[in-house]
Amino acid sequence: MKKIRVLVVDDSALVRSLLTEIINRQPDMECVGAANDPLIAREMIRNLDPDVITLDVEMPRMDGIDFLGRLMRLRPMPVVMISTMTAQGAEVTLRALELGAVDFVAKPRIGLANGLKELSSEIVDKVRVAAVAKFRRPLLPTPTAPGTATPVPARSTNALIGRVSTEKMICIGSSTGGTEAIKEILVCMPADSPAIVITQHMPPGFTTSFAARLNGLCQITVKEASHGERILPGHAYIAPGGKQFRINRSGANYVAVVEDAEPVNRHRPSVEVLFLSAAEMVGRNAYGIMLTGMGNDGARAMREMRDKGSYNYVQDEASCVVFGMPREAIAHGAADEVLPLDKIAPALLTKLSAGGDRLHNRI
Repeated sequence: MKKIRVLVVDDSALVRSLLTEIINRQPDMECVGAANDPLIAREMIRNLDPDVITLDVEMPRMDGIDFLGRLMRLRPMPVVMISTMTAQGAEVTLRALELGAVDFVAKPRIGLANGLKELSSEIVDKVRVAAVAKFRRPLLPTPTAPGTATPVPARSTNALIGRVSTEKMICIGSSTGGTEAIKEILVCMPADSPAIVITQHMPPGFTTSFAARLNGLCQITVKEASHGERILPGHAYIAPGGKQFRINRSGANYVAVVEDAEPVNRHRPSVEVLFLSAAEMVGRNAYGIMLTGMGNDGARAMREMRDKGSYNYVQDEASCVVFGMPREAIAHGAADEVLPLDKIAPALLTKLSAGGDRLHNRI
């Protein structure tokens, strides 16, 4: 069996030791080297030819983001970021995902040794996914300063005013590779689009920065969902990390329910929770979108949405970083259309512009 060859890049000797131990305990992995800064890592990449790199952000001589940007331009390869669970760490991590990192692990702020050991399953799962993920070249070749959003060109869309009922709602689920896929969808949406609700697998602290970043790029208002708030057209609501997010009704209005509920399909937030509530509360007024991600979270619930009358789009394999969640949605019979990522928003906008019950007619 060919082992996944991993290079660990981190300035902490403790972290390098722990990650090396975690990786070497796996029968399908081998830590081929550990570097304490990017300049050493550069030489090790040339000599060792690893399959996956785990990369710290804050390091001497060159920070992880600068190194990642250069790596993706000169020798692109799968990278899993090891990030601190701070507001600044979240901003930098999002920039890393924008530059082409496959995924990230949030490093605990206290109790580092025990914390990393507790995260060992997550770490090795993400390394495995990175090793087989479809590599996505960064959209923009030149890196910007950490903590700043990359400008997205404005896209012209037909206004939907007067044509879309406030009852309509767009529901999006995603995981690995989803931050950039969600951005691709949201930047296309006009200011008067139906309400959008989103579950992206992310830990606490990161969704706040993710929402703020998107809000600066989009015509719609993007925010982290708050418990009890009304869900309004022209807004996108992102499930907070570490919470479950679902939709409820209060009279004629949709409202957000954000709660400390148990994980579902090992996830909190879970796409399953959001999509099941959409099936129950929104029914035939819903549009489901399943984007790139590993696992099967949300597939069964998306079929439930379709059975209740929603119209569903699923990202195709060729444009996914990881085809797990979309594949499962298709296998469950949840998809009305399977499309490349860049075709989903235009297809949805065409449906919305058509108006009326014709939107959910199926061939």
